[in-house]
Amino acid sequence: MDRTTLIAVVEDDPEIRSLVCGLLAREGFEAAACQNGTELERLLSRRRVDLVILDLMLPGDDGLTICRRLRAASPATPVLMVTAKGEDVDRIIGLEIGADDYLPKPFNPRELTARARAILRRTRDVHQAANLPRPGTLRFAGWTLDAGSRELIDPEGGAVELTGGEFDLLMVLATHPQRVLNREQLLDWTRGRSADPFDRTIDVQLSRLRRKLRDDARAPAIIRTVRGGGYLFAPKVERGGERGSAGA
Repeated sequence: MDRTTLIAVVEDDPEIRSLVCGLLAREGFEAAACQNGTELERLLSRRRVDLVILDLMLPGDDGLTICRRLRAASPATPVLMVTAKGEDVDRIIGLEIGADDYLPKPFNPRELTARARAILRRTRDVHQAANLPRPGTLRFAGWTLDAGSRELIDPEGGAVELTGGEFDLLMVLATHPQRVLNREQLLDWTRGRSADPFDRTIDVQLSRLRRKLRDDARAPAIIRTVRGGGYLFAPKVERGGERGSAGA
């Protein structure tokens, strides 16, 4: 990471905002302080933002509202949501509407920077698609997943929007078809070794992916739950122009 990496910090508390921006600056990032969604939108209109650190509890438009707007306008911009609320439901709602990760307050500064770096690694690696040891296109059950453009195309030819976390998870599943992958493997491959084993992000993202893939949650045919084992990507997958399973 270098000074070209811009992180927007959306926090209404000036002391916390200054603290986080100072921490990020010491870690070598460029940090832009925003006290509300309006200031974030102004920043996004001028600059490319690599990551948004977004407080959930904001006056006026709260973090959930801002995240929804950001997802509609810039679906590829990753979001790390920070919340002082202790209820799991608040974090799950944030993930449901497209946050890539969440961090409860009070947080350890080292954990904040570690999570930011993990998100940036994932998104930067995908943007450098030419260097990825991945197939350019995966096809399964009428769907097409393009690694280079980060697009999911439905059987009718329409584009389906995916967040960064959803895309990473679907790519892992589709490149390991017909194999049972447990939650720890999925967390490791999509979120890094620093991920909390009790993190529920994977479960939320799997639920969203099933909806977007029109996979019946009661009897899923694409992403199946294996009792006591994990998850299995059931369809056969074609790589590019090659037929057959993409799993080796």
